[in-house]
Amino acid sequence: MIPTTIKIKNNKLPDGPGVYFYYDVTGKLLYIGKATSLKARVGSYFNKAHEARIEDLVRNIARIEYVETPSVIEALVLEANQIKLYQPPYNVMQRDDKSFLYLCMTNEDWPKPLLYRGFDLERMGIEPFSRTLSAAAKQKFLVVYGPYISGRSLRTALDLVRKTIPWSTCTPGQKKPCFDAQIGKCPGVCSGMITKIEYRKIIKQLMLFFSGKKDQLLRQLMKEMSRAASVKNFEEAARLRNRVFALDHIQDVSLITRSDDEDERKSWKTVRTARPFIDIDGRLEAYDIAHISGTAKAASMVVFVNGKPVRELYRKFKIKIAAGANDVADMEEVMRRRLARAISTPKTWGLPELMIIDGGEGQVARVQQVLDEVGVKVPIVGIAKGFAKKQDRLVYDAENKELQRVALTFKAKLAEVRDEAHRFAGAYHRILRSKNSFGKLVGKRNP
Repeated sequence: MIPTTIKIKNNKLPDGPGVYFYYDVTGKLLYIGKATSLKARVGSYFNKAHEARIEDLVRNIARIEYVETPSVIEALVLEANQIKLYQPPYNVMQRDDKSFLYLCMTNEDWPKPLLYRGFDLERMGIEPFSRTLSAAAKQKFLVVYGPYISGRSLRTALDLVRKTIPWSTCTPGQKKPCFDAQIGKCPGVCSGMITKIEYRKIIKQLMLFFSGKKDQLLRQLMKEMSRAASVKNFEEAARLRNRVFALDHIQDVSLITRSDDEDERKSWKTVRTARPFIDIDGRLEAYDIAHISGTAKAASMVVFVNGKPVRELYRKFKIKIAAGANDVADMEEVMRRRLARAISTPKTWGLPELMIIDGGEGQVARVQQVLDEVGVKVPIVGIAKGFAKKQDRLVYDAENKELQRVALTFKAKLAEVRDEAHRFAGAYHRILRSKNSFGKLVGKRNP
C-alpha cells in the first residue's frame, strides 16, 4: 500500500500503460519508469521487498506524477526519451550497466535503424547518455534514442512499427526484390523501387515516432491522404488511410503481458567485469584463412550486428609471416594484427561480443593464447569441418555455460557468419592469386 504521505497526481493511479515519475520532498526528480499498468507497477514498489538501491529510492519518494499513453509501445518510447532528457539520479546509477540498448539511425545514403549496446557506443567515442550528438557521432548516426532497459520490448516494438513504416536493411542494385520487400517490410531499396528522397521521407517518419511525436506523424499522413484523394489517387489514399489506422491503434500482446518487474530487476544489475551474458544480436566477428597449398594466403574478418552483415566493417588481411600451409600460425598473425588495431584505435576497432573462428582446437587454442597475452576477454567458438567435411563441429570452452548455451542454441547463425567469412576470404584469395599469375606471365614475356 502506498503511504498516504506521498502525493499522487489526481489522487489515483490509472490501470493502464504510461510512464511514472518519482520526486523527493524538495521536488527533485529521482526516477522515471514505464508500466503496462501504472496502478500495479507503482504499487509493487510498496508491497514487497526490493534490492537495497530500490529500497533507498522508495524511502525518498514524496510525490508521484505520471503520463498515460495509448499503448505500451508509446510508454516504452516516452520512458527512453524522458530519461535522456532529465537524467534522474536513480536512472543514471544504472550507467554501470553498459548493456542497455540504444536505437541508432545510421547516417548513410539509405539510413536504417540499428541497435547498439551502451559499451559499443562508448568504444566508438559516443556518450550514450548525451542529449546531443558530437561531430564524430553525427558522421555515423542521424540520431540516437535510448537507453531502453528492455531489449526484448524494443525489438518487439520495432517489428511492429516496421509493418506500418517499412525500412530497408538490404543492399541496393539487386535484380529481384528481397524477401522483406515481398512481404511489405522493405520499400524496395534492393531493386530500385524507391528513390533516395522518398526513402528519406520514410526514415523521417520513423524518427518522428521514436521521438514521441506520433500525433505529428499522424497529422502528416492524414494531409497526404487528403491530398491524394483530391487528385483522385484513391489507391494511394487508401494505403495512407490504412497506415493511419494501424499507427493510431498500435498495440502488441507480447508487450502488454511482459512483466515490468522483470525489466526493473535487470536494470539494477551491474556488469563491470567480463560480461557473462553474450548478446547474439551484438557485434559478432568471424575469421577465415584461404590459400592453395600455402600460396596467395588471404584472411578475412567479417562483422555482423543485429544478425545482419555490416560490410563497411569487413577487413581483409594478406598473410605476411608464416610460410607454407599453416592455418594455425596464419590465424595467430591475423589475431595479433586485429588486436593491435583494437589497442591503437579502439574507437574504430571495437571488440565484439563473440569471435567465430573457422577451424578446430588448434586455431581456437592459439587465438585464446593471443587474447590472454593481450589481456582481452572475448569468448571464442571454433567451427571445424566434421567427418568428410559434411558436418560442422563446434569447438568451445564447455565449462563456460553461457558460451555453451549460445553455441548450441545459435549454431545455425554462427555457421552463417562463418560462411560469410569463408566467402570473403575466398574472394580476396582469388584476387591475390590472379595478381600472382599475372606477375608470372609478365615476367615470362619480359625475361
